[in-house]
Amino acid sequence: MIGEGGFGKVYQGTLWDGKKVAVKRSQPGHGQCFSEFQTEIIVLSKVRHRHLVSLIGYCDERLEMILVYEFMERGTLRHHLYNSNERCTTSSSQPQLSWEQRLEICIGSACGLDYLHTGSDRGIIHRDVKSTNILLDENYVAKVADFGLSKSGTSDQSHVSTDVKGSFGYLDPEYFRWLQLTDKSDVYSFGVVLLEVLCARPVINNSLPMEEINLAEWAMSWQKKGQLEKIVDPFLVGKINSNSLRKFGETAEKCLKDCGADRPTMPDLLWDLKYALELQHATTLEEGYMNSTTDASSEMPLLGVQCLPSSSFPLMEKDDAARENDDGSDPTASDVFSQLRITGAR
Repeated sequence: MIGEGGFGKVYQGTLWDGKKVAVKRSQPGHGQCFSEFQTEIIVLSKVRHRHLVSLIGYCDERLEMILVYEFMERGTLRHHLYNSNERCTTSSSQPQLSWEQRLEICIGSACGLDYLHTGSDRGIIHRDVKSTNILLDENYVAKVADFGLSKSGTSDQSHVSTDVKGSFGYLDPEYFRWLQLTDKSDVYSFGVVLLEVLCARPVINNSLPMEEINLAEWAMSWQKKGQLEKIVDPFLVGKINSNSLRKFGETAEKCLKDCGADRPTMPDLLWDLKYALELQHATTLEEGYMNSTTDASSEMPLLGVQCLPSSSFPLMEKDDAARENDDGSDPTASDVFSQLRITGAR
């Protein structure tokens, strides 16, 4: 057994051909599981994308409801950010994610959600976007999982009227108030995930002071003060480019707008996240260049060249230098260097 959720227990298994799989088995007598079981099969039978977990097969026999997925070696995103049973503690069993890795994971997840929203005529709303439903393969490629609460959109309406379902702390307040589900509800939940990625703490933590219990509210209070850097994951302190952090914070803030119409679409989100990654890459390249320049200057001295004051050899006038060439032409750079080397040797 490798996990347990609302649907049931999850096991690691191996098919006859050696392929690793994750096997999710429902709890016997759990009536709510049947509708989620059906929805999961229907949705994953219609969609296939690099950033969506693939359904390999299922079993529906008597009281057994079993779903078989591709195995995701690295587990959930939350497992890499913090241990849900401890206060803001990163899991020691997994290596900590760099800022670049976290941005790549966010981009991959957004790609999967964008495909859900736009990949069919009516689109599919996930309705339960959270860090435990974003899985990572052996190469840390992110894939969105758990489609049991998903809802198909409607081509002739702007929203779907439905009961509120999802996870506390990630719920779109507009959806919660009016029972009107839209793809922007997923955008809100994804904005909360972005803050989890940045701060590496649970979305709700009742052991913290009142103003810090809700991650979204707490982080946005710092964002509005322009001091988001004060609450980033301690592991990331000093490792995030200020421009990349600013863009990331603005993106999360747009996702968490109270009114769904004011939130960005998934393609807009993708553009912003990729831009944040480019800003971070620019810093990494600049630091690499500076380090290589420093290393080169310290490790490769100019052998055989004496350090002489400029008065030791006067600069040649153009006419004098030209006479150094038999054809009367101006000297090349190598000619000048040769002259300096000869003069220095003297």
